[in-house]
Amino acid sequence: MSDADDDEFHTFVTGRWPSLLRTAYLLTGSHHDAEDLAQSALARAYVKWEKVRHSDDMAAYVRKIMIHVHADGFRRRAVREWFTARLPETAVADRTAQVEHRGALVDALARLPLRQRSAVVLRYFEDMTPAQIAAAMGTRESTVRSQITRGLAGLREDGVLAALTGRPQEAPEHPSAPVALKGMPR
Repeated sequence: MSDADDDEFHTFVTGRWPSLLRTAYLLTGSHHDAEDLAQSALARAYVKWEKVRHSDDMAAYVRKIMIHVHADGFRRRAVREWFTARLPETAVADRTAQVEHRGALVDALARLPLRQRSAVVLRYFEDMTPAQIAAAMGTRESTVRSQITRGLAGLREDGVLAALTGRPQEAPEHPSAPVALKGMPR
């Protein structure tokens, strides 16, 4: 192939890769197998590039190649399951509670204002320092610290942190509750 053909193939791959990968995923049901399938189809398309580029619809031609590659692989696939009297798996702890906690935490984070949510996620899930967060968010470090503090307070008020740690939720003070003045008992 000439350099112009290589450039045209590269442009095609760059523009169509997400679509081809999506189609491959729908065919295989696995991200890893989808990448392999898309790459195999593109390798075959590269060999036949003259035919592909002169077709009416290059993307359709490559999808057709992909379907044939997938069918060929499916036909050649050997059975990799063996039937035995005992199960080889070991018992695994039930992780249902973790899934529930994660879902509750994600929901609570979604209820926080955007800047608070961003600061909390970057600090506690991405393990970034306040200085790194400030640079990423384009703000001052003191603003980041206050956003983190407010975000954590919002999560506490939401009851999520209490549920995740197993501690009872603190009851909010009633607005008419007596206020202790400095140096004065309640």
